[in-house]
Amino acid sequence: MSLFCTHYHSSGLLLSKIAPRQALSFLYAVSLKRDAHALSRGTDCRQGTAQMVSTTIGLEAWFINSLASAGNCRRHSTRSTQDHLALQRPYLSTKIRQRSSLDFLRYKHGEPNPVQEFNFPENRTREELLELVDQYSGNSYTDQLPLIDLPKLYQPSDGPHLTVSDKPEDEWPPPHHAWPADESTKIKLQALMLALQDYSKDPQEIYQLYRALPEPRAPYLESRIRHKMLRHLSIMERKDEHSMLRYLSVVDDMKGSAIPLSSAEWTSAVSFVARYVPRSTEVEVEAALHMWREMEHVAGVRGSDATFNVLFDVACKAGKFVLAEMIYKEMEARGFEFNRYHHVSMIFYYGLQKNGDGARAAYKALVEAGEMVDTVVLNAMISALIRAHEPTAAENVYERMKKAYLERSGSKLQPRRFRDRRHITQILKEWALIAKTNPNMKQELQSRSIIAPDLDTFRILVNYFAVEAGELDKTAKFLEEMKWFHLPVHGALFNALLKGFALHGGVRYTHWTEKRLESVWRSLLEALDDGVEGIYLSKWMATWALRAFAKCSGKSRTLVAWDELKRKWKPGEEDMSFIMSNLRQILQSADTAQTRRDWVLGEPM
Repeated sequence: MSLFCTHYHSSGLLLSKIAPRQALSFLYAVSLKRDAHALSRGTDCRQGTAQMVSTTIGLEAWFINSLASAGNCRRHSTRSTQDHLALQRPYLSTKIRQRSSLDFLRYKHGEPNPVQEFNFPENRTREELLELVDQYSGNSYTDQLPLIDLPKLYQPSDGPHLTVSDKPEDEWPPPHHAWPADESTKIKLQALMLALQDYSKDPQEIYQLYRALPEPRAPYLESRIRHKMLRHLSIMERKDEHSMLRYLSVVDDMKGSAIPLSSAEWTSAVSFVARYVPRSTEVEVEAALHMWREMEHVAGVRGSDATFNVLFDVACKAGKFVLAEMIYKEMEARGFEFNRYHHVSMIFYYGLQKNGDGARAAYKALVEAGEMVDTVVLNAMISALIRAHEPTAAENVYERMKKAYLERSGSKLQPRRFRDRRHITQILKEWALIAKTNPNMKQELQSRSIIAPDLDTFRILVNYFAVEAGELDKTAKFLEEMKWFHLPVHGALFNALLKGFALHGGVRYTHWTEKRLESVWRSLLEALDDGVEGIYLSKWMATWALRAFAKCSGKSRTLVAWDELKRKWKPGEEDMSFIMSNLRQILQSADTAQTRRDWVLGEPM
């Protein structure tokens, strides 16, 4: 039986395939076109069929209308079971082409806490933290930024708002209420509950155990088990189409059985539809806004600060800066207090706008707010400065991170396990809250945070210096220094190197020579043979490898490289089609090994 079996709710129609970007229209439970019209006439805010935002009104205007209708249509802000049962989504055509993806957790008793040993003998003062990032003096606008004002907290209420209660007595269905189960179902429930006790269990295994329950599945679970399962399914290092559809199918089961979701569970759903692809576009922004609207207007669950941070993040990444500012202002109007996530998002926001001073001001605001500075924050600064065309400033941040690690005895590195890093992030948020109420503890807590470079640091730097700047010497320097931090070479770094050879090789007087390409290629193949963790092959890595050999070595060597790839990797049908299309273009073009030119003199080599 197929993993994603068909069932009768809206997501079930999609579960037999990986969702393409266009498939996100299945999330649109209301008509946007009718929404704008209904607001002007005062009619029901849920009439009509689904329409894409871009075909009616702009995202910014639709966001404003959604906020307005939340106030004008209060009767639809209740947690009505009819609203959940009446929710229907349009079918998805099976002919839509599949779009492939690039490829505070409680620990069990006795399991080591990854933060317990993080301790440095010296304290970092506010000035030391600010010095990690260049703060220019003179005629700088840093002190006047960020351009978006920080939220004004504790504003007067504009009226009664529905909130979701976390009290057990307010849970619906009641905490220990569940459908009676026969002996076979009881065995399956026991297996699911046992699996949920293991926090390291693969979410796919949890999902399979859940799917083994008889339909409609969700009513057989007590509330504690439901919430625990949804939380387990939501914790992913990298979201993709499979994990999104897996989570949304369970959400659909809940809605089909008129079981309300918590604010955190709705926020996870918003996060999945916003971040299931590596690069967010307007499609993901629309999907996230629709899920948020369903959350607030249909289910009657008010979005939290985390919900709006997800919306802000996806709007920024899609380049919808006007919408991002509107979301920010709505956070301000609702009196949400900024935390670590919001400050890091602001650094990223200014980086996308290529505003280095804005990123510095956002970093300064984070320090002034008492948040803990760690590797994640400094990586965001490095990325923002590179986007702002300040690679030297970004490299300076890296050098200070390296110096802080090498000079401090007892310094710790970021853990490699995703769940450990996630746990540390939660600890840092708690420490910030403690520091705000106990300022004397601020320096002691900050001294325990980790600021050593990690794999993401090198990924950002290598991707810039190899791909954009074309500086192989600096790229090699960073790859060599990874050994100091006991970091293995990752597949993403090989991808950046091969792309660098494809873009900058094939000309005289370049460091991107055929000999160096062969060295990188041998290292990749050996790592694949040895099964090194983090080394993989993808359609993009294969494509850049073929282009690199075509650029540096010619068509004959390119075909040999393709044969070597096929012996190591069996691509799927779509990946194979993509690669063969690129290989065909290479073979039909001129052989660059014979037509390479001197990039200085413009003469044949």
